[in-house]
Amino acid sequence: MLQRFRQVRARSLALCQGLSAEDMMVQSMPDASPTKWHLAHTTWFFEQFVLGRDPAFRPRHPEWHYLFNSYYQTVGPMHARPQRGLLSRPSLDEVWGYRQRVETAMEERLSRGLEPALADIVELGLQHEQQHQELLLTDIKHALWMNPLRPAYDDCMVADPLGTPETLSYIAGRDGIVEIGHAGDGFAFDNEGPRHRTLLQPHQLANRPVNNAEYRMFVQDGGYREPLLWLSDGWATVQTQGWQQPLYWQDDLDSAFTLGGVQALDPAAPVAHLSYYEADAFARWAGARLPTEAEWESAAERLPVRGHLLDERPRHPRAASGEGLLQMYGDVWEWTASPYVSYPGFKPLPGALGEYNGKFMSGQWILRGGSCATPHDHIRASYRNFFPPQARWQFAGLRLARDR
Repeated sequence: MLQRFRQVRARSLALCQGLSAEDMMVQSMPDASPTKWHLAHTTWFFEQFVLGRDPAFRPRHPEWHYLFNSYYQTVGPMHARPQRGLLSRPSLDEVWGYRQRVETAMEERLSRGLEPALADIVELGLQHEQQHQELLLTDIKHALWMNPLRPAYDDCMVADPLGTPETLSYIAGRDGIVEIGHAGDGFAFDNEGPRHRTLLQPHQLANRPVNNAEYRMFVQDGGYREPLLWLSDGWATVQTQGWQQPLYWQDDLDSAFTLGGVQALDPAAPVAHLSYYEADAFARWAGARLPTEAEWESAAERLPVRGHLLDERPRHPRAASGEGLLQMYGDVWEWTASPYVSYPGFKPLPGALGEYNGKFMSGQWILRGGSCATPHDHIRASYRNFFPPQARWQFAGLRLARDR
């Protein structure tokens, strides 16, 4: 546990290399957070839920509890999320010092061994920090894109050579009664269980995610101008937001903003940064549909967790080739047709940690599979990510499905 703690914490710092103090304070929209806040909040989690269990522990800056709490109402009030970019104080140097102090205290606590219940909370904190590592990248990408200079997060990130698209085909999925949900001894969030039975109708899944070339055809065919392709809320969003193409695509439809700056659009790579509305509209245009999360999981759980994830560069979706179901893990999160609701028999964690997942089961949709910004040891077949349907700044794409 001590070694894992050090590895996860070190990765967060590594992701900040090359960012200035000014970069790390920017909040480009209410849904995003400054890099500095991510670093402080993930530290606050360990201070609050691990070190704070010791009655003798005294935080050096108890007033920071208000600044770096996110949504844990049961442990106290918090600074408004849309205003995190206003927190010029504490300074970045003070946040670095905060991380170091908490890490020193945590390492001392871990070296003495942990009872099982506290070990579970530490693992939850590490998984939580890995979630914020992905958010750190997606949030800073959006912030840099908002800068008219379009600066790169990683000047050394060179895109792969343009690939040859793998032919799109369909593979029959399992049907009948199947089990989904987390099973086994490894870590899982509470919303991944309990494992339960569900009925799958005969269906097929596409062998790979939709690529940029295919989505460009949708754009060029007037997909953003045809209301019959869109859900009502989606069409209203397209009109009010003026969407004409995926987030980060340039108007020439041949290039896009990446963490390496503006680069040529690889036609064979999975399309990314789509909202649920866009994914659903494309599927309808293509004469298909989005898979349910049960269809997706029943296929993915038979595959090893292998793919283009955060551990590899470039941190941008790239093409893959081969046989069978490709890119089920990594590159882009895949929108499903399933709303984010609880499984039968779901029970949130006790106490304040019960606020982690359960209270967000309203008005959001499930994504599966991880992305190029997801740590490899953080993803699994049962992992349920969720976002509101209009969200676009995540590395989200789609895989088609159809009935058979």
